[in-house]
Amino acid sequence: MSEAIGRVREDLAGANPVVRRSEHADFQSNAALALARRVGAGPRDLAADIAAALDGEADGPIASAVPSGPGFLNLTVAQDALWAQVAARLADPRLGVGTPERGRRTVIDYSAPNIAKEMHVGHLRTTVIGDSLARVLGFLGADVVRQNHLGDFGTQFGMLIQYLDEHPDAAWHQDELDGGTSAVSALDGLYRSARAEFDADPAFADRARSRVVALQSGEPATVAAWKDIVAESERSFRAVYDRLGVLLTPEDSVGESFYHPMLGDTVAELVDAGLVVESEDALVFYSSEVSGPEGRPVTLMVRKRDGGYGYDATDLATIRYRIRDLEADRLVYVTDSRQALHFRLVFEAARRAGWLTGGVGAEHVAYGTILGPDGRPFKTRAGGTVRLTDLLDAAVSRARAVVADKNPDLDPAELDRIAEQAGIAAVKYADLSTSRVKDYSFDVDRMVSFTGDTGVYLQYAHARISSILRRAGDPDTAVDSVDSTVPLQPAERTLALELDAYGTVLDEVATTLEPHRLCGYLYDLARAFTAFYEACPVLKAEDPVRGNRLALCRLAVRTLGHGLDLLGIVAPDRM
Repeated sequence: MSEAIGRVREDLAGANPVVRRSEHADFQSNAALALARRVGAGPRDLAADIAAALDGEADGPIASAVPSGPGFLNLTVAQDALWAQVAARLADPRLGVGTPERGRRTVIDYSAPNIAKEMHVGHLRTTVIGDSLARVLGFLGADVVRQNHLGDFGTQFGMLIQYLDEHPDAAWHQDELDGGTSAVSALDGLYRSARAEFDADPAFADRARSRVVALQSGEPATVAAWKDIVAESERSFRAVYDRLGVLLTPEDSVGESFYHPMLGDTVAELVDAGLVVESEDALVFYSSEVSGPEGRPVTLMVRKRDGGYGYDATDLATIRYRIRDLEADRLVYVTDSRQALHFRLVFEAARRAGWLTGGVGAEHVAYGTILGPDGRPFKTRAGGTVRLTDLLDAAVSRARAVVADKNPDLDPAELDRIAEQAGIAAVKYADLSTSRVKDYSFDVDRMVSFTGDTGVYLQYAHARISSILRRAGDPDTAVDSVDSTVPLQPAERTLALELDAYGTVLDEVATTLEPHRLCGYLYDLARAFTAFYEACPVLKAEDPVRGNRLALCRLAVRTLGHGLDLLGIVAPDRM
């Protein structure tokens, strides 16, 4: 298209051809409408001239270009070009997808549970969204640095360590507990007890505050106890991450404590730059971009009145470290939408300090809330926070019942395996397939359905295509079996074009940081395959038609499986 535009008008050479998929043809180009205004030509005439230039390419990839409306061109791709593209993608281990993110170091901050506290429903979205983005950007060539910003520092640890020191018989190490209780669950309960004693006993409160000072000053016994708590908590988190199938490892954990030694220098640099001022014995950063009530600038608390530091200072030190020491080109923070203002201020301060320059991008990947069936934030019946493990258990249990109902004679071990895969897929896909800025309701019955836009449906589609290939006795269909002279049936054409869009969709996810775009694509691909299989017999067809259709099956199962993997969802061959 671009070359044809240049042949028609040399002054338009290199212009954007504005080619998009279309309901009226394979593709549509809207270029003539905008370009005609630029050169003072009639859009219909320019479109007709471009169509004529394309018609002169006998061996080109475009079979026909038909003018439509005020300057549009409806484009149909030549069948041999489509078959050649199927063969090329099938022959490529990367399915024809490039590496547009190559050379770009991208730091992704996600999950971030608090030490000694159980992961809850609020950790689901940051964990699965962040993990999917890490997978997509990594596949597209980015040098991804995963960062799990653990909450591992603060006054609560002095309280907990002092309580454990005074209650040596309290069991909280994993090897001291029964199989149904995790170390972090036990620590969470002990912290609540410590909090109650802190509030009720001034003497204990004083001892706990002294323990905080001991921790911050590096007193060996206190630091050793703290490290033990962190290690046991991380082991519990690891069990949840393994179950969810996310990429985070202990090496990706960089807690708030890591940045504590950097806080003084970070604040000093802001002071020297004249970006913070003293206000009621505290140091604050005043935004020049965001105003609050009565037009007053919104602030970041850089240092508290008592000389201590909070989240604002830690996040300023964090962004400074990631730019200077990790040499990031792109910073991605996956946290809920309630922190949008906070990160806007952090990014503003980093820009004004000269850390966040034009060559480095910083983005807050905000997301909405998980709601219960009543449309309110998801809570337990008692009104408490839902543990993440309980949420996963509920989905797996419901998936087990659905699978058992469909397969009453299934071996129990196989039933458990399928139920676990389907339940986890259901939860992750329900989260990822929702536009991340929106809230969504946790409806386990809908999530585990084998029909509709669900993770289980996509898993089943992958298993179904795998079954077809097994029955064909040729699961690794050879590329040279594709015969470009075989006429394309409408359903084959639709499927081939859908498969060809994979790379474009991944580029969109990388740009917008919206995994739901990939979910939508995979659902459309599964539906396109279903329509193809119903309209075009595969196993009963004769060669060369059979070979071409098996090639479409093979490319479909590879694309669907690869896309599910980028979502962090298992793609089973049998189900």
